[in-house]
Amino acid sequence: MDISPRRRRDIIDALRRGTVPERGLDVMAVGLDRFDATVRDELDAVAQGGASFKAVRGEYGSGKTFFARWLSETAKKQGFATAELQISETETPLHRLETVYRRIIENLATAEAQPSALREVIDGWFHVLEGDAIDAGANGADPHEVATEADALMERRLSNVSKTAPAFATALRGYRAAVRAGDAAQAEGLLAWLAGQPHVAAGVRRSAGLRGELDHFGALGFLQGLLTVLRDSDYRGLVVILDEVETLQRVRSDVRERSLNSLRQLVDEVDAGRFPGLYILITGTPAFFDGPQGMQRLPPLAQRIAADFSGDPRFDNPRAPQIRLTGFTDASLHELGARIREVYASGQPTQDRLLTLVDDAFLSELGSSIAGQLGGRVGVAPRLYLRRLVDILDRADQFEEYEPRRDALGAIPAADMTEAELAVTRFGGKHAPAGGVDDVELDV
Repeated sequence: MDISPRRRRDIIDALRRGTVPERGLDVMAVGLDRFDATVRDELDAVAQGGASFKAVRGEYGSGKTFFARWLSETAKKQGFATAELQISETETPLHRLETVYRRIIENLATAEAQPSALREVIDGWFHVLEGDAIDAGANGADPHEVATEADALMERRLSNVSKTAPAFATALRGYRAAVRAGDAAQAEGLLAWLAGQPHVAAGVRRSAGLRGELDHFGALGFLQGLLTVLRDSDYRGLVVILDEVETLQRVRSDVRERSLNSLRQLVDEVDAGRFPGLYILITGTPAFFDGPQGMQRLPPLAQRIAADFSGDPRFDNPRAPQIRLTGFTDASLHELGARIREVYASGQPTQDRLLTLVDDAFLSELGSSIAGQLGGRVGVAPRLYLRRLVDILDRADQFEEYEPRRDALGAIPAADMTEAELAVTRFGGKHAPAGGVDDVELDV
């Protein structure tokens, strides 16, 4: 397989840890062909000034996080900035949009820059402004004239943002002035304020004419400002992934209601065209989308992203606002294993030995063994299957006397399993236990 040694190492190292790789996911994109054309069309529409809100549903192990990472990687290759967030009550509470915005900035990435890429994006924007000023007639040999014309361009391009988020525009002006004056401390402070960080020094804010901190109502305005900067910096747009929104089912009812209302607000704003260049993807379990403790508690939200899943999954509409992942089958799990075996063995001195010991028949035996320990649920098996496969390949690569069929088809240690995987082994995936009394909702 024609991939670089670094990319190969990144993929194998992540699978060895039992996590989804950050990059190189096209190698592992088994079963996603049916979504590829639609995703690219939707990204193209967003890049032309549109906006999109998409929901992905699937049971645990069906590949929701993988799909999200695959979409993120696809978007970055097409010139988008991306931000991946995991929703949680403590770290990223969805009902506090100022925290969501801050997490977007902390996880902001591009094809060229890893999180957080905010400084690179803003500095690149100023560079583009100066280039546009020169193209418009400013004397490139006169730094003062270029700076003056660039400032005028910045004001024109921020005019719409200034109407809804004047503080964002003010902070950008202050950051530009601090950079030009060589005041690193002031520039750092204003960059932190633009990122929505709390507790920025009062002196920094005061010198730039700013007051207070970012709140829930200002967050959407700041997001609009970020999109303006990205668009003018030659990025095609921003993809924001909100992963594991099903965690909202386990929070207090008042927090859940406010979080669902925040989601509804985002959907409405996207539909109203307020965020040109924004693609939002959320992932969740069917219980979240259909159950009484999830999206159905807010019918206007449920109706906006509803889709019909009553028919044959083969004929699901990938253009619908909500799509489903049906999980792995024996055949697709085998195909995935074969791909990872090829990635691992390619270019290795022990390649022939690896391909002989871990042949197609063994891949099928390993898949059956793992799925059998999970109540026959192949859809829950990929993480454990790939982790065990990489461990087997590691051992076969290092020890000549190692024999996978003899030494590697034993029981999976409980310590290697997540809580959800353990629940499947104990209850066959039918009746997972409640996490505690707080998981039981009482109507009183």
